[in-house]
Amino acid sequence: MKFVRLLAGVGALTVVAACGSSGSTGGTPGAGGSSAPTGKIALLLPETKTARYEASDRPDITARLRALGYDTSQLIYSNANQDAATQQNQADAAITNGAKVLILDPVDSKAAGAIATKAQAAGVPVIAYDRLIKGSAGVTAYVSFDNVKVGELQAQSLMSALTAAGKTSPHIVMINGSPTDANAASFKKGAHNVFDPLVASGKLTIDKEYDTPDWSPDQAQNEMQQALTALAGKVDGVYCANDGTAGGAIAALKAANVSPLPPVTGQDAEVAGVQRVLAGEQYMTIYKAVRPEAELAAQAALDLLGGRTLSGFDSKTNNDSIDVPSHLLNPVAVTKSNVKDTIIADQFHSVAEICTAQYAAACKAAGIQ
Repeated sequence: MKFVRLLAGVGALTVVAACGSSGSTGGTPGAGGSSAPTGKIALLLPETKTARYEASDRPDITARLRALGYDTSQLIYSNANQDAATQQNQADAAITNGAKVLILDPVDSKAAGAIATKAQAAGVPVIAYDRLIKGSAGVTAYVSFDNVKVGELQAQSLMSALTAAGKTSPHIVMINGSPTDANAASFKKGAHNVFDPLVASGKLTIDKEYDTPDWSPDQAQNEMQQALTALAGKVDGVYCANDGTAGGAIAALKAANVSPLPPVTGQDAEVAGVQRVLAGEQYMTIYKAVRPEAELAAQAALDLLGGRTLSGFDSKTNNDSIDVPSHLLNPVAVTKSNVKDTIIADQFHSVAEICTAQYAAACKAAGIQ
């Protein structure tokens, strides 16, 4: 059985292959009158500063498990609030309480290796969810997006905006994500894949670059303030790794009375980020359709709980210990011109959520009613 999600107007088709029963191609648990495996599954998410985890990932995973026939009263849920030691304790407690599978989105990708190794010793498979778990042979599967491509799309979008603005040798600031997040390293790598050849040819200057602890918007605002002070307020564009850091950077630009605002990138298509895109304050965001990612993780967890072979994990991602079977989904760059045809058409956010009174005019201008 396959779940297909079409992003209208972009032509991007994301296919999530559902995992089979015993063997490689059996039926879906909970379908056709069959029952889902029983046992405890632990869902361990990393933080709440990024809105998606509580707003999308947790409810989408829970809903998919329930739809597949799983008794979600058996689901152990914890959020580590950006503390790696807390997440270690939560994982230990989950295993002690009888969890048979962990869906783990790590606070610290390297530190989480110890969690995976301990789980492996207890015979508990681990799904690295959204962020890769590094340095452990105990990672059973990895579900995420092509995160290098995310960074490439962000950088390409920024350069397109600068070119359209007539900037032939622009100067930019880079505000990357958390240094403890393996995804942040991938976003950064992807961005530099685009930027570095331009720097080498003299067509781009990166004046300042920061790694932002804990993905903190407040820290991103401080970093942007520092850059503006050092650069006498002159910046042509800002690469921000996600919408939270973009919000912090834009706050600093506004406080410094920078006008017009330079193009700023983002990621996650958070409501506030999409609103800024429509209002012309943020140039773009990366839309990652969380529901297919969540549904794939839920299906994989049930297959592992039932001792079935995973399907759809056709690529490999090296985590500095092993090549982890992976399923990587495709991200989509979203600007004002295609918010309606992606985020709205896909019902990722509703018109009511995006088009509040403050943004009603911007929505109307973008054809969103």
